[in-house]
Amino acid sequence: MSTTSDTRNEMVQRGADSVFRCYQCATCSSVCKLAPEGSPFPRKQMLLAQWGRLERLAGDPAVWLCHQCNDCTVHCPRDARPGDVMQVIRAKAVEDLATPRFLGKLVGRARLSWPLLLGGPLLFWLLVLYALNGLAIPQVPVGQLVYDQFVPHWLIYLVFFPVAGAAALAMLISGSRFWSKLQGAGERRGTLLGNLLPVLWEIATHKRFGKCDAAGGRRWGHFWLLWGFVGALVATTLAIVSLYLLNHYPLELDHPFKWVGNAAAAMLVVGGILLLGYRLREDSPLGHSTAYDNFFLAVVLLVVFTGILTELGRFYFRPSLACSIYIVHLGSIVTLFGTFPYSKFAHFVYRTLAMVHERMTARTN
Repeated sequence: MSTTSDTRNEMVQRGADSVFRCYQCATCSSVCKLAPEGSPFPRKQMLLAQWGRLERLAGDPAVWLCHQCNDCTVHCPRDARPGDVMQVIRAKAVEDLATPRFLGKLVGRARLSWPLLLGGPLLFWLLVLYALNGLAIPQVPVGQLVYDQFVPHWLIYLVFFPVAGAAALAMLISGSRFWSKLQGAGERRGTLLGNLLPVLWEIATHKRFGKCDAAGGRRWGHFWLLWGFVGALVATTLAIVSLYLLNHYPLELDHPFKWVGNAAAAMLVVGGILLLGYRLREDSPLGHSTAYDNFFLAVVLLVVFTGILTELGRFYFRPSLACSIYIVHLGSIVTLFGTFPYSKFAHFVYRTLAMVHERMTARTN
C-alpha cells in the first residue's frame, strides 16, 4: 500500500497536489450532475487519493463515470480542483492496468518520453526504407507520384497488422483485468452484450457531456473526434475494397471514397482544434492540461495534418517533399495505434466498461 508521503510525491509530480487542499465538504459531489445518487463522486475518490489508496481507485467505476465536466472544480471553495485530480487518477489507473506495465509508464510520462514515442517509429521507417530501397525517391513529374512506388503496400501491412494486433491484445488483457476489478463494486445483473449496445449509443451521442455546465463545449470536441475516427476507419475499409476488389487505386481527389476520407479528416480537424482551443485558454473550465493529455492530442493532430498534406502532396508537391511527409505520417500512425492501450484512447474502453457495469448494477444498488 502506498503511504501518504508516496502519494503526495506522486500527485505533485503529476500536477494534482491540489488534492491535499480538500477538506471533504462534499460540494463537488453535490454539484455533479453525472454522479449516481447512491454513489456520488468525486468526494470519496479525493479522500482515497489523500489516503494513498491509488491502487484501489484503479477498479473504481466512478473514476471513469466522471467525464471531467469540472463543475466540481468551479464550485470548490478550497480550489482543490477535483476535476484535475480525477484526470490524474485516470492516468494512473491506465498505468496500473497496462499490459505490459512498462509501456504504460512510458506513455504516462510523455512529458519526458515524447521524443522516443514519436522519434522511435520515425527512425524505424527510415531504417526499413533505407534497407529496402536506399530511400530512393521515385523520379516522376509532379502530380504522377504513387506512394506504393516508395513504400509498398505489403510493407505497410507487415508493419501495421502486428502493431494493431499487439495493441488490441494488450487492450483486451487490460480491459479484462479492469472488468474483473469492477466485480467488487456491486452485483451485476444481465449480460455484458445486452447492456453494451445502449451504452455505445449513449457514447455515440455524447449524451452525458450534455449535462455538463462548466465545460459543456468540450462535448463537441470529443464528439467530432470520435466520429472522425469512425469515418477514418470506414474510409480505410473502402480504400482496401477499391484496391483489391475494384482494382481501382490510387483514388482521384474527386472519387466518392475520397469524400468519405476527407469528411473524416475534417471532423478530426474540427474536434482537435476545438479541444486544443479550450486547453490553450488561460480561463478554460477544462482545468489544467497535463503532458499526457497534450501528447495524445498532438499525435492526433499530427496524424491528421500529415495525412492531409500526404494526400495533397501526391498531386501538387515535389516527390521528395511528398515522400518525406509520408514517412512522418506513417511514423505518427504507428505512434497513435501503438500507444492505444496506454493513451487517452484507452479511456474509451475503460469508460465503456464502467458505464456497462453501472447499468448492470443499477437494480442492485
